[in-house]
Amino acid sequence: MSSIPLFKKRRVNTVKQMTLPQLVINSAEQFGDAIAIQEAHQQFTFNELNTLRIKSCQAFIAAGIKKGDRVAIWAPNVAEWVIAAIGLHSAGGVLVPINTRMKGSEAAFIINNSGAKLLFTVAGFLDIDYPKMLADQEMPALETMILLREPDDDAAQKDSEALMSWPSFLAMSEQVTPSEAEQRTASVMPDDTMDIMFTSGTTGKPKGVISAHGQNIECFTHWSNTVGLRSSDNYLIINPFFHSFGYKAGWLAAIIQGAKILPVLSFDLDKVLAQIEQDKVSMLPGPPTIYQSILAHPKRAGYDLSSLRLAVTGAAAVPVALIDKMRNDLGFESVVTAYGLTETCGVVTICRADDSAELISTTSGRAMPGVEVKCVALDGTLVPIGEPGEICVRGYNLMQGYFNNPAATAETIDADGWLHTGDVGILDEQGYLKITDRLKDMIISGGFNVYPAEIENGLANIDGVVQSAVIGIADERMGEVPKAYIVKAQGSDLDAQQVMDWCRANMANYKVPRAVEFIDAMPLNASGKIVKGELRQRA
Repeated sequence: MSSIPLFKKRRVNTVKQMTLPQLVINSAEQFGDAIAIQEAHQQFTFNELNTLRIKSCQAFIAAGIKKGDRVAIWAPNVAEWVIAAIGLHSAGGVLVPINTRMKGSEAAFIINNSGAKLLFTVAGFLDIDYPKMLADQEMPALETMILLREPDDDAAQKDSEALMSWPSFLAMSEQVTPSEAEQRTASVMPDDTMDIMFTSGTTGKPKGVISAHGQNIECFTHWSNTVGLRSSDNYLIINPFFHSFGYKAGWLAAIIQGAKILPVLSFDLDKVLAQIEQDKVSMLPGPPTIYQSILAHPKRAGYDLSSLRLAVTGAAAVPVALIDKMRNDLGFESVVTAYGLTETCGVVTICRADDSAELISTTSGRAMPGVEVKCVALDGTLVPIGEPGEICVRGYNLMQGYFNNPAATAETIDADGWLHTGDVGILDEQGYLKITDRLKDMIISGGFNVYPAEIENGLANIDGVVQSAVIGIADERMGEVPKAYIVKAQGSDLDAQQVMDWCRANMANYKVPRAVEFIDAMPLNASGKIVKGELRQRA
């Protein structure tokens, strides 16, 4: 049943030539009976993870998945998420993660746009029934929904009886021989597409970012080596698996280094603190809000947090004082910050462990090995060191393009292979990058990317809204949150609460404006475009 002998013939010496299934096979050989994934009710060694990879691969083949077919996962952080992903990759399929905070229409757009044939999800889990949210959505390409976990309430159990269960899906593996799975896995190449991760753009339409096996393995081998992740680490993954931070810098990096994956189903601070103590967590990445919450917890002293060793943060401004407190009060030996985009496999620059607290706080580090970074003026010319300009990136980590969107790809990656990020930054003489602004108006709220145009497109569906503009405003806990300015129809009695209620019902929570202000008219420039700078000054 093992596929290891097949790959011994093709064993590669460089991560550039590796695929994710090859990585799992190699990790099984190297780490064997060490625990790969641990949850409260189950755990798997690296050997067992590889065995499940093969079984899952057989099941995907039996389900009719061919090389290049897309499969979506819309579920919280559970072990089955990882097993499904590595089985899919072994069958040559393409992973499409979906944000668990999305509503049904948002998820359906991604399912339809990607042409996903299968959807792995959960029902009645943590009071969320994802299949139910899709009940009224048209998804012509979707063939089957598979529940990764049994529902935890009776009503959802009854509603989900028509859906395929995870054990039933795995049982399909009996229809395909291990040798067929081995042959399929051997056909997967480093340049083959590994995933399509959807990120919203300034048009408000989510775009699918394509990346390949080899570039992801190479990128997060460098990343895990740079941050100092070790095989002895117990890695608490709070960041969601649908995000690069929880997926690629999360369980993928853990498999690369042989660290133990400890998935967090949902963030509960008391439970997180208890788990740090119980499982001797040493690796704890996340946005600054996580560490601020831990530091502010009134009963923090009652938990043994002495195992904490390594923190990786970013996605928002990180005060110098926070870095100092993380080191001195929480006992982290190493705290690093980083910068990246979905279009760059999630990483561009990263600080080093021996950098000063001020450098870690005020910059996002230096470029990863094999990655170039420059800052340019609007005309494309280089700006002097220390001067702000648009951040451009070139290297092996760049996306293969936007899925079925060559025009957007050409707008983002120029003829010389530079990806224009839309972010404004400053490079110093040592190559450290400081992020200063965003050309694309993107808001980062609690670690989530929020795109004003997407919210504005939604607000246009509300009766009484004539025009809207969304900006980011400072928030002590979340870094920044959306604020909506609205011009309403004459005679409309629309109020702020009605706007926010509609948004909560139709948008992921992190997109919902935390403030709504009605104004008589939008500030416009000569070409009729809204001048958001004036709105920011007003805020």
